[in-house]
Amino acid sequence: MTAATGATAGVGTDTVLREGAAARRAERLRLLVQPVVVVLLTAGVLAWAFARDRTVVQKASVNAGNIAHVTWQHVLITAAVVGIVLVVAVPLGTVLSRPGYRRLAPIFIGIANVGAAAPAIGLIVLFYLVTRTTGFWIGVLPIAFYSLLPVLRNTILGYQQVDPTLIDAGRGQGMSTATVLRRIEFPLAVPYILAGLRTSLVLAVGTATLSFLVSAGGLGILIDTGYKLRDNVTLTVGAVLAVALALLVDWLGAVAERFLGPRGLR
Repeated sequence: MTAATGATAGVGTDTVLREGAAARRAERLRLLVQPVVVVLLTAGVLAWAFARDRTVVQKASVNAGNIAHVTWQHVLITAAVVGIVLVVAVPLGTVLSRPGYRRLAPIFIGIANVGAAAPAIGLIVLFYLVTRTTGFWIGVLPIAFYSLLPVLRNTILGYQQVDPTLIDAGRGQGMSTATVLRRIEFPLAVPYILAGLRTSLVLAVGTATLSFLVSAGGLGILIDTGYKLRDNVTLTVGAVLAVALALLVDWLGAVAERFLGPRGLR
């Protein structure tokens, strides 16, 4: 290697290191700023709404009890969706990453792609038409199908990115296939799974605003009420709280990515 080539390589390495350090600083700053933005949005819109001279109709929708109730419903819908996605996508992705089942992966990815490509409102309405009923689970299950793809795809991708030499090293130490999966493959796939989960969280919060269509509750009730009555106060409160909740779960996903992955990969 000539001196010029060595100098060029050194500059390139320094540039990569500086860019990586800048990205980490930006991520740390975002982790600090985003919850502050959530608090300011929530406190600001509630202070604005409650400080106004509200009509009787507005008081029925925009009051502490009702806002807490629909927000809690929204959180429950999101939590149920994420729970279903994790229970289905992670084990399924793990199985589809095994040598004997890899040929089936395109089939299940294709099915999940259908859910992600279809409009969320269409899935909810179709599920209602098929079941002829309404309620919490009629809102949750279509949204879970809609949010399945990121976690399933990232779970398979995470296992594919594991260095085969690490697996061979584990086998060489006498580990069983299950032990290699549990102690080597799964921990290394966790960052990819968490990245997919973060995307699914945001999708779930956003689409949960449509769950009011099947009487499952959520902040969509405020948005729908405000729109139908031309009530900008109720409409604004519902919309801003939905945005704030989406930012909050995105922040929680970012925190999970940063602190729940293997320590050596953080």
